[in-house]
Amino acid sequence: MKIIAVIPARYASTRFPAKLMQDLGGKTVILRTYEAAIETKLFDDVFVVTDSDLIFDEIVSNGGKAIKSIKEHESGSDRIAEAIEHLDVDIVVNVQGDEPFIDADPLQKVIEVFQKDTAQQVDLASVMREITNEDDINNPNNVKVVVDQNGFALYFSRSVIPYPREKNVGVRYFQHIGIYAFRKQALLDFYSLPMQSLEASEKLEQLRYLEFGKRIKMVETSHLGIGIDTPEDLEKARLLI
Repeated sequence: MKIIAVIPARYASTRFPAKLMQDLGGKTVILRTYEAAIETKLFDDVFVVTDSDLIFDEIVSNGGKAIKSIKEHESGSDRIAEAIEHLDVDIVVNVQGDEPFIDADPLQKVIEVFQKDTAQQVDLASVMREITNEDDINNPNNVKVVVDQNGFALYFSRSVIPYPREKNVGVRYFQHIGIYAFRKQALLDFYSLPMQSLEASEKLEQLRYLEFGKRIKMVETSHLGIGIDTPEDLEKARLLI
């Protein structure tokens, strides 16, 4: 089973333009993320996939591997699918480009899903963590997920799911963490399928997989990545170097 990591890296960012090319302790954010992915030793190969000549040159000039996107893409899955279409690979792990302090544990967990899936019932694996704070549960920026008894995702939403009509019935709330591992075919299928109403309404690409019958296995973690979404986040990250 050949397993690779792909780091989608857009140059533009609404809240923090060019954040991936910002300096973080003498190296750019994207280069630190790329090197951290390699250092996990979980992958047979690691690639950055980007729409930017600057990011492409940054990785290649430092001895890394990068792929330039041919088309414009609305989602990370689309960008990755185009890049891996002709690669000899079985499992593709999506690593977030703005999280340079990679924790290997959740990545190992999503890889293990496929190593144990001898019947090949899983199309994607992803990560969730329990949240108990009411503000976190109600925050639409925190995507929630509900799963069945076998840990397969039933639905993802920015709304509170399940709705707490009855209290004290033992419901746990889970936030979806955007770490994914895909079978190659699931990615290629996604690339060829149109956006449907649920995805369009929630602006959550994972709903396209569910709407077309793909099975997403969720694994629980306590991990909460350190993402760089704002200049303030970058300043905090610099204190960790």
